[in-house]
Amino acid sequence: MYRIGELASIANVSKRTIDYYTRLGLLKPKRTGANYRIYDEDAVSDLQFIEEYKKMHLPLEAIRAKLECRRNGISNAHALVQQLNLFSEQLKQLNMELKDMTPNLEKLPEEQKETLRNQLSGDSRALVQSLSSILNKEVVWR
Repeated sequence: MYRIGELASIANVSKRTIDYYTRLGLLKPKRTGANYRIYDEDAVSDLQFIEEYKKMHLPLEAIRAKLECRRNGISNAHALVQQLNLFSEQLKQLNMELKDMTPNLEKLPEEQKETLRNQLSGDSRALVQSLSSILNKEVVWR
């Protein structure tokens, strides 16, 4: 069990960030007899989860929905529907961004295209392939 300062140090975030996430309901502390907030190992994992999705610019409300699904094992049908709706919105946004980028990417010299291909990780390539197949556009990796 960790006090707020210990958790902040472990997760490399500020105490204010933990306090803010707690107020939003993203983190669920327990209380001591003296009414101090204490956090368990799940809070460390939740903080890592939150920070990863923040890096992807996901709104905190969407992160909260993902956390709830994660905590409940997606057994809650309503939470699952919310999660799918959020995913659908994210796909729409990615689709728009991909459409905006495609003409510029096609204009790049082959050498720069190859550099971009090499910079994409295996996971990124798989995601691009999946999105492309969803959008009925074929992307060929050489």
